[in-house]
Amino acid sequence: MENMINPAMLKTATAELKAMWPKSNVRCGIILGSGWGKAVEDFDGIEIPYDRIPGLGNTGVMGHVGKLRCTIIDDMEVFIFQGRRHWYEGEGWTPVILPVYLLKAMGADTVLLTNASGGIREDLAPGSLVALSDHINQIGSNPLIGPHLPELGTRFPDQSEIYRKPLRKKLIKAGAASEGVYIATSGPTFETPAEIRQYKSMGADLVGMSTVPEAIVANAIGLQVAGLSCVCNWAAGIAQHPLTHEDVNNTAHDAMPRMKSTITHFLKDLARDA
Repeated sequence: MENMINPAMLKTATAELKAMWPKSNVRCGIILGSGWGKAVEDFDGIEIPYDRIPGLGNTGVMGHVGKLRCTIIDDMEVFIFQGRRHWYEGEGWTPVILPVYLLKAMGADTVLLTNASGGIREDLAPGSLVALSDHINQIGSNPLIGPHLPELGTRFPDQSEIYRKPLRKKLIKAGAASEGVYIATSGPTFETPAEIRQYKSMGADLVGMSTVPEAIVANAIGLQVAGLSCVCNWAAGIAQHPLTHEDVNNTAHDAMPRMKSTITHFLKDLARDA
């Protein structure tokens, strides 16, 4: 199964990153989704491009910068992955889950996963910021399929509370308007109206093409997980016009001041607990 996680590549990437940043003492990591890049542009720090990290490689989607930044927020070291790899890019699970694996290997205990989503629930209009309370995996696969890798946790990880309640409270306090359940599809197509009706009946409030694989692995390896979504369009059948990725990025641009503020206040609150 060529799409299985490559354990040798995980080790190689970890060794390379530790060689580049040997004195790193990271506490928290952020993985930025579509349109989120400028939410951290005011944070100072040093950067390396993804193509210098074995197994990660360049991002293939507009709105994903493809750089790893190390910054300090109130004396707390933070790794910021500016962009993510996606399952639909066809390069397997290794580049998708590598950022959360690297965070754990470098000493982090918490990860904030961000994304752009389509709003299904009636009150989640474009521009809404939502703290993820749970997810539904409709990707059609799972990154942990394959031979058991002990470095990725137990064979059968519990998922009763992937998105930790204390972190959800911090996101609400920081600026998220509400909580919601996120459903992930494989992409790269947007969903059909019939699919959205089905997802709504399943209990989904938001829909997108990411986040869930990273959350599965991060939870399995013992990271505390938080999820924050910017609703960038109404889902198919609710929207009154065709869906485009350009619209996603435009809505994220309009919501950027709140996105910046929410991430900043969340990190400062987390740093106070250190």
